Amino acid sequence: MPAGTEARAEAVPPVCIVGPLPPPSGGMANQCEQLLRLLRQEGVQVELVRNNPPYAPQWIARVPGLRAVFRLLPYLARLWGAAGRVQVMHVLANSGWAWHLFAAPAVWIGRLRGARVIVNYRGGNADAFFSRAPRHVLATLRLAHARVTPSPFLQRVFARHGLDAAIVPNIVDLSRFGPAPPRDFGDAPHLIVTRNLEPIYDIPTALRAFARVRGAWPGARLTVAGSGPERTALEALTAELGLQGCVRYTGRIDNAEIPALYASADCMLNPSTVDNMPISILEALASGVPVVSTRAGGIPDMVAHEVSALLVPVGDAEALGEQALRVLADRALAGRLRAAGGEAVAAYAWPAVREKWFAVYRRLAARAASTG
Repeated sequence: MPAGTEARAEAVPPVCIVGPLPPPSGGMANQCEQLLRLLRQEGVQVELVRNNPPYAPQWIARVPGLRAVFRLLPYLARLWGAAGRVQVMHVLANSGWAWHLFAAPAVWIGRLRGARVIVNYRGGNADAFFSRAPRHVLATLRLAHARVTPSPFLQRVFARHGLDAAIVPNIVDLSRFGPAPPRDFGDAPHLIVTRNLEPIYDIPTALRAFARVRGAWPGARLTVAGSGPERTALEALTAELGLQGCVRYTGRIDNAEIPALYASADCMLNPSTVDNMPISILEALASGVPVVSTRAGGIPDMVAHEVSALLVPVGDAEALGEQALRVLADRALAGRLRAAGGEAVAAYAWPAVREKWFAVYRRLAARAASTG
């Protein structure tokens, strides 16, 4: 444990983190894994209740109804036990069925057992989910002793639904991601997309944008790093666009391999239609990779257009491709984006985020002590 960590963590109460771990990799799972590891390194007494453990036996995963029971019942038992051992329950939450199955029970059990409950809400679909969800969803959110979002975007969504929320940003681990020297890519720039192959991330727009890039840079390559249900359709579109030999689909990629992927990239495309505070953009900024992204959700709160990234309308493949061409052709522009991105990402590094979480944990513990 680094010197000084015991003093910093001394007044931090025991915490239970409730959330997923990779695999599969995703924004919330990666953040949960990082937060757990970094808190433990700081000397915080922290427990994990994982809501996506591997099925045992494995064949259960192939039976939809049965697998829900096999996962949910042990999860509820672990929640009950953990809520009786810690002072603070830190619940990572998202919209949809994940809220109903995993987040809401954690809030209820935490309250019932006398723990102080934080709902750490994520996901760009929150507004639509809150608007359509049964009343008990907002009622359960009000039961939390603290609501925390990673971005001003989600804070505004919460306010529209009559809920206050503090902001504690996502974490980018600068011990893993650092800027590589700019590459001389000749006539073969390497572009990357690091989102899963799901409709909300709109990979078809990135493919069409890349087709424009290939018109100017015939040696250009695109790596799509992610897995998901859209792969077959995306491969068909790749063939239709005549890009078979220059687009690589990696499938699920191990977290340990991600830094090397960024180090090999000359530009990152983020074509998402719904987003909050994508970790992939933070990782690209930390790695010195110029980012061209849509303006979806909370992305304009993370980066400034023409300063730390280039932003385009959602679904506009022509604009996405045009801005990527600017980055590749204008080395001075790319350099300015790298420099500004590197400065911006410091706010998401662990030393800054750590103090924000410690303040939330301490505040809740103090309130618990004052109310007996």
